[in-house]
Amino acid sequence: MISELQRLLPFFVLFFYVFFTNKGVAAQLPLIDFDRMGTVGIAGEFSGLDFANNSTFSFDSATSTLLSRSADGSLIPIASTNTGGRIITGCSLDGVFYLAGSFSSIDGMSTNNVASYNPSTGSFSNLGGGLDGQVDALHCDQLTGQIWTGGAFQFPTSMPNNNQFKGSVAIFDVKQNTWLPPPFGGLRGGSSRVQSIIPNFSGSSLYFSGSFIIDFKSNATVFNGTNNPNVPFSVGATAFSSSLVPIPLTPPSTQIEASPSTSQPGFSNISNILCPAGPDGPGNTWLARDASTALITVETFQFSTASGIRLGNTFVQNRGTTAFTAVTLPNNKPLTFNYVDPVTLRNLTCSASCPLGTNSSVLYQDFLFDGVSMDITGFQLTLTEWQGAGAGLHILQLLSSGAFASAVESINKPSCFAPVDSTVQLDGSWIQTEVPTSIAAATQPILVSNVSVGTSSANSPSITWMPYVSAPGDYDINLLIPGCLNLGDCSARTSVKVTVFPGIGLPSVTTTVRQDVQTDTTAAIYRGPVIPSLPDLQISIQMELADTPVGTGQNGQFQLIADRVQLVLISVNFSASAGSGSDGFSLTGSDSGFGFFEWVLSDKSTIDATGLIPNSTETPADALGMQLFSVLGINPSQNNSTPIVNAAATDSTGIIFVGGSFETSSGMANIAIFKDNTLSPLTSNGLNGAVTSLIVFDETLYVGGSFTDTAVSSGNGAFRGVVSYDIRNDKWMPLLAGINGDVSNLNVVNGRLDVAGNFTLVPLTPNSTDGFSTNGLASWDIQTSNWVNSGGFLNGVMTLVSNGTTPGMEYVAGSVSVVREFGSDGLIMISNGNQKNGEPTVTPLAIPLASESQTPSNSILNRRSFASLRRRQVSSAIPTLNISSPAILAGAFWANNTSSAETTIIGGQFATSSGTTASLSNLAFYDTSEAVITGPHGDQVNGTVKALKVIDNTLYVGGQFTLSAAQMNGFAIYDLGQQQWETSFQALQGPTVDVTSVTTPSFESDMVIVGGTFSSAGSLPCQAICRFDTSAKQWNQLGSGIEGQVTTVGYTSNPNLLIAAGSIKLSDGTSSNVAAFDFSNNTWSSVGNGAQIPGPVTAFAVDNGNMSSIFAAGISSDGSGPFVVFWNGHQWSKLDSSFANGTSFSQLTVVPLQNTHPANGIIEPDRVLLISGALTSSKFGNASSAVYDGRDYTPYFISSSGAGAGFISQLFNSLTTFSFAQKHFLPVGLVILISIGISTAIIFLLLLVGILWTLFSRHEPETFASKYEPGDYDDDSLHRPSSLLAHINAATRSAIIGAGLESPLSGEAKGDEARSPTANEHEQMPYTRAVDTPVDAAHGTLQNEGEDVARPAHVRYSFDGDGQGELRISSGAQVIILDDRDAAWWYARDPATGREGVIPASYLY
Repeated sequence: MISELQRLLPFFVLFFYVFFTNKGVAAQLPLIDFDRMGTVGIAGEFSGLDFANNSTFSFDSATSTLLSRSADGSLIPIASTNTGGRIITGCSLDGVFYLAGSFSSIDGMSTNNVASYNPSTGSFSNLGGGLDGQVDALHCDQLTGQIWTGGAFQFPTSMPNNNQFKGSVAIFDVKQNTWLPPPFGGLRGGSSRVQSIIPNFSGSSLYFSGSFIIDFKSNATVFNGTNNPNVPFSVGATAFSSSLVPIPLTPPSTQIEASPSTSQPGFSNISNILCPAGPDGPGNTWLARDASTALITVETFQFSTASGIRLGNTFVQNRGTTAFTAVTLPNNKPLTFNYVDPVTLRNLTCSASCPLGTNSSVLYQDFLFDGVSMDITGFQLTLTEWQGAGAGLHILQLLSSGAFASAVESINKPSCFAPVDSTVQLDGSWIQTEVPTSIAAATQPILVSNVSVGTSSANSPSITWMPYVSAPGDYDINLLIPGCLNLGDCSARTSVKVTVFPGIGLPSVTTTVRQDVQTDTTAAIYRGPVIPSLPDLQISIQMELADTPVGTGQNGQFQLIADRVQLVLISVNFSASAGSGSDGFSLTGSDSGFGFFEWVLSDKSTIDATGLIPNSTETPADALGMQLFSVLGINPSQNNSTPIVNAAATDSTGIIFVGGSFETSSGMANIAIFKDNTLSPLTSNGLNGAVTSLIVFDETLYVGGSFTDTAVSSGNGAFRGVVSYDIRNDKWMPLLAGINGDVSNLNVVNGRLDVAGNFTLVPLTPNSTDGFSTNGLASWDIQTSNWVNSGGFLNGVMTLVSNGTTPGMEYVAGSVSVVREFGSDGLIMISNGNQKNGEPTVTPLAIPLASESQTPSNSILNRRSFASLRRRQVSSAIPTLNISSPAILAGAFWANNTSSAETTIIGGQFATSSGTTASLSNLAFYDTSEAVITGPHGDQVNGTVKALKVIDNTLYVGGQFTLSAAQMNGFAIYDLGQQQWETSFQALQGPTVDVTSVTTPSFESDMVIVGGTFSSAGSLPCQAICRFDTSAKQWNQLGSGIEGQVTTVGYTSNPNLLIAAGSIKLSDGTSSNVAAFDFSNNTWSSVGNGAQIPGPVTAFAVDNGNMSSIFAAGISSDGSGPFVVFWNGHQWSKLDSSFANGTSFSQLTVVPLQNTHPANGIIEPDRVLLISGALTSSKFGNASSAVYDGRDYTPYFISSSGAGAGFISQLFNSLTTFSFAQKHFLPVGLVILISIGISTAIIFLLLLVGILWTLFSRHEPETFASKYEPGDYDDDSLHRPSSLLAHINAATRSAIIGAGLESPLSGEAKGDEARSPTANEHEQMPYTRAVDTPVDAAHGTLQNEGEDVARPAHVRYSFDGDGQGELRISSGAQVIILDDRDAAWWYARDPATGREGVIPASYLY
């Protein structure tokens, strides 16, 4: 009964497995199990590669195609425009990408020049019909949800002749889904074109660049001054932040608590750090208690408009704060800060944990609130991390929004570093009163004055605020008015006249302000430049009764309210002119600007920028346009002016760069810098061609355009297309040798600079034609200063690269002919992955490869024929597989014994040079974990590498090359451990030496088989194939030899057989393009009838060592085209295929599947044949790899190179042997139930065995010892108990896995002659080892009683040895047999490691 249940158990398992698991999901791609083969690489001649099921998108280079580019660089096409359309610019807002240019449709949707794409839905939308002309610039305003557009257009197409739109600029409001005119109407003059829209560094205004003219009122002036010299400089601050006046934090109006404090004298008073009187030390520094998180609470009990905090670290006793967090009071809102890293000078953001620098040369760092200023009553600072014994601070300040002054004199406390306090002057009678605030139980002191109705402005009370202003700049000035409801005086309120005197040489501005507001109000009274007087650094603001006051008063009286004035700093950048005033401030004389315009986003006024612009909207940065107008000699009457500003960029200090197509009489060409209020050329007068794109990153300006050098040719040709500029050192820096064409767009993402344009090559040296192939899109790694392969591949002229809708991804666009998801020069690493449609995970080669220019000129095979054969054997020319360098033709893996790291070794026809690394060619070692590539020490391979083989620490290299110093030709040996070439062997000889195959049989590690085209090895005649003894470093001929050329060599499970393929004749003249060599009798023979193979074989594969399952492919000798044939053990038969002329086969290999295909007589259901090369099929078109399941051919890989279609030369993997058997995993619950059932069955089986054992013992007179005396039996049924448990274990595994239900040798055991297991059988043996007892295993040949004798043996098959007491060993290794008394399992020692354990006897010989 138990036996019957055990027989049926696998069927029950199969039923439950099919029922509970989903096997019905069909994948578009065959599910190749790459992981079972170890680490897998795909090599060939390609720059881009894709899976065949992704190639459905149709590209038309006459259109513009939008593509998404993921963080790993892979490219996915999205949609194309109409014929002749161009996508030029783009930006992202709330998960939607907005694109614009010159097109009338995209993805079949009609639109005019602008559209949106939603990646979550995959759909495009029309933005209100679009615009009536080309759009060159987009800016997505994240705060307002609006899209600013710039270009050469007039109106939205849905609003024709709407005179509110003045041209060149328009706004699309996403929420309202409508077009709006900009507040300034538009821009005209010049070419009436806007090319660029970017925000200033703080995001408070927009810079517009292009070809247009701005006219300012003739009395408009812009001034410059210097900062308060009393404010100490710190690299941790910017010109903007150091101009913000600190808010006084003095008691009793402010309460500050810090705990826990140190007990050290001179360091426990937190007030000492608010404005320290001296250097870091006692009395000027506060220290927290040792090893304690510290909390500092600052409460002002009144609302203050603040922009950030200033922190200076302490370095007393090597202590200091390294990280902190902060929240606002009273709402405990966590603060996010923007700050400048004092080391890298990068602009960074922090919130959860903000770093505080530990460089003692940095006096303080300014941390500004993210976005805008905010009204707070205080803040809490938590010092969370420290160095040394504990945390501490030397400076703590709260930064205002700019400057301020109160009407109540006692409130105007001294600000740190200020030469004077903010002050107030009163005229008339003013009374102090308190007004309630929103803070519980808190009030705000103000002044009120009563004036009789009818009093003139000149005779009314007045107040003059004189705020301390740390630095000149562009400011908004506001008057704060308490609401009348809190004071109960609404009926007495009226209007006042406020006059702002902004500073030296600037006209006063008067505004009438109504004070009859019910709630607290901030009234704008001035916008523009402010120049504080010297030496007090003050301006004045006067308030008095309005000339025509509103209201009727209360009891015949008006009540005037005086609270505070507030200055909000907008910009610190000012312009300069030829003249200079006595106060050190400069005055501009121009009243027109060209090509550059700034608009402050908070400005709510409505003007017409195509007319005369009022003073109130002019900003200091507008002086840039004024100076351009002057130095370029712009004539406003010429509307089509040639000069144009194509791009602008700004850094954290307010410096502005502009680039375009312009030149001045002084030599300034195409790019300029606006710094310290002066427009100047960059070093070497700029560049010798137009600039199209600018971007600032890490204090470096990156410039793209159509230039080749500086204006004075100082770059030696290395500045072509793209170059960088070191802002701090005013120095041009090349990006190696640039690129060989024009650049249209730049973008920085994930630490790399992406370059789009019209180019095909990244030269290795200036003006060189050798370099990295890249067609329209290239990537520069900013950290390593190298060109890198960042992922996808395309061939086109690109016009756009822009940040995408998710972090790290991008959108690119342009005229595209080919796109491949993965960009990689000749190599990818591939694993199973978990992607949809069965797509594996692909890891491209991270380093670009270049063409190799030192290939021997006398070698016709180096560039043209990868698999060419001797033409004398064919009646017509054989199509060759053309190689257009760079190409990787061979790969291997080396497990470094020293570092335990796996290195990928690649060979082919390529070159590369990275940074300080020496140039290498044709053979390289690639560290995939570090993305580092290096070459061999000493000589570089001069020619093409076609075959690689690693044995232990030795690399065998084959191909068509020379090594000058080693005098090697076509075959070389490299010691990987010693990093040197081996020279102590004879070189191959012949008119043409071309080694295409280097292999080793699994049973003999001291033997290397070399195949190809050659005539001898040294003086030994050895044509086409030769055996190399790795120990003796000697060549040996295989039998009587062969003639012709060998393209590839393989092996069967019979260790005595070797299979060679190519264009071969045996020594007796028999043509045999697939031949076998028998090591046992040292003879060659034809595999089947050679006439059944139509022509020379360029690729073949033995199915898992099965001599009765061989595939071969090549080109027919009669010119009828490519063929694929199959050997079934009796005859060759041609397999139906659709391969057409132009096909070249480079490799056939049998690969395992994750699933199965329908059974057939050609190939087993758990595997497929992978066919690689350059394939052309009448059914599926072009491909680089296809799979064959015995019935159908399915394209798998397609590839492209810079020269057109690519090809795959080979798949190579790290495991020399692997199992095709599939392991299926059942649901956990089912596994538990099956386990319980099996356990119960085992218990019953043990009980039954025990009962039978007892019964047999009673009837047998033999003793226990005599029953197991060695040599007394020849039957596997009487094993000792350990073997019995092994039988049970094997049976259990067989029941669960479904493998090994019958011994693979059981059928053979019935015959007269025993045989060794085939490779297909031996892979099942780990699951059936306890029940497999080969009849040819010797019994008791090693030990008898009292003997301790050992003998050597070799390992026929690799054994995993994962069971208890088992010995893991590799095929070909030598072991020492210690005990062979058990027929099935022998006890052995591995002399290489000293480990001991049992091994299946059938695995040894």
